[in-house]
Amino acid sequence: MIISNRMKNLHPYVPGEQPKDRVYIKLNANENPYAPSPKVQETVIDFVKNHPEKMGVYPDPDSNELHAAIAEMINKTGGVLCRAQVSSDGSVTPSPQDKIPFTVTPDMIYSGNGSDEVLSFVFYAFFDSSTKFVMPEFTYSFYPVYAGFYNIPMDTIPLKSDWSLDTETMLAHSAENKGGIIFANPNAPTGIGLTRNQVREMLEKASPQEIFIVDEAYVDFGGESCIPLLQDFKNLVVVRTFSKSLCGAGQRLGYIVANPELVNYVTTVKNSVNHFPIDALAQVSGTAACKDPAYYVDCSKKVVEEREKFYNFLQANGFYVLKSETNFLFATKEGLPGEELYRKVKEKGLLIRHFNTPGIENFVRITIGSPEQMSELKKAFEQIIAEL
Repeated sequence: MIISNRMKNLHPYVPGEQPKDRVYIKLNANENPYAPSPKVQETVIDFVKNHPEKMGVYPDPDSNELHAAIAEMINKTGGVLCRAQVSSDGSVTPSPQDKIPFTVTPDMIYSGNGSDEVLSFVFYAFFDSSTKFVMPEFTYSFYPVYAGFYNIPMDTIPLKSDWSLDTETMLAHSAENKGGIIFANPNAPTGIGLTRNQVREMLEKASPQEIFIVDEAYVDFGGESCIPLLQDFKNLVVVRTFSKSLCGAGQRLGYIVANPELVNYVTTVKNSVNHFPIDALAQVSGTAACKDPAYYVDCSKKVVEEREKFYNFLQANGFYVLKSETNFLFATKEGLPGEELYRKVKEKGLLIRHFNTPGIENFVRITIGSPEQMSELKKAFEQIIAEL
């Protein structure tokens, strides 16, 4: 065989369905239903129209302007958009709950092509093939893909009966393995998050010599960011993305916030793979997005409002639905298997996500869309329930 043994053992990530046979209302990939800020659109048009020569030269390999803009945005919002406060003049301030007790600086930021690439480099930099890292049993399904890709042993910990993380068991296994911890907070696909104090308690018990990675892809929709904990814990890495709350899934931008030493380690990995990972257009558009936080605060608040409405709708119609701090809901209904519900919804022109994974196979994950999209989904659910 001409392929390597590593290639034979790869098990690729399976993304949300992207059909080409017809147009669906897509509520299956946790994309944001709103377009990027008008300022982003204006900036991109100006860049392509008036500065085409910049498309012919290499971009800034260190994304300095983008990193400065990300740091400024975090300081203004406290790292949670849906609770940030927008004044009449358009200025943004964090809610008291989210205020960061120090200033996030550009040297605390590393960015890459979406949080998936960032996670790949984080795995390479901090997890090792000689030790097991700890992760929840049900969480972002790219973690085990990277574990296989880099030949890193993993130790998966079942969730508690209420679908929350079993932090005590995770810590106990981490102490035994000495390989580090990773989890999404809020978690996916459950939507349940730990409070900042709960994460602090974990960090206080964990070894400072082991990496502690918190993936905050969804935190802007109601969780508590762990960025304030960076003041006290040098082994903490916070992973974030533009794909969800910053309406940028097609933009492909993700980043970490960590102490500069850890940022430098991830940068070293990046420079060993591709010195220019983020293209010029992505850097320009990402910078523009960060400079208009008020727009994204509004988008996040609208998603949260729609999420709560659909949560109440599901409960009223006999679904068991987990209380979410994300832009999706995880729900099941007795007598209606998850795969059957997914199929029936698809027949009506909408897509939701079903995981054919033992333990969660009867659940569906529903991305929160615009009011118009959610109205169509309600109609579909009502018709399906009436047929039972």
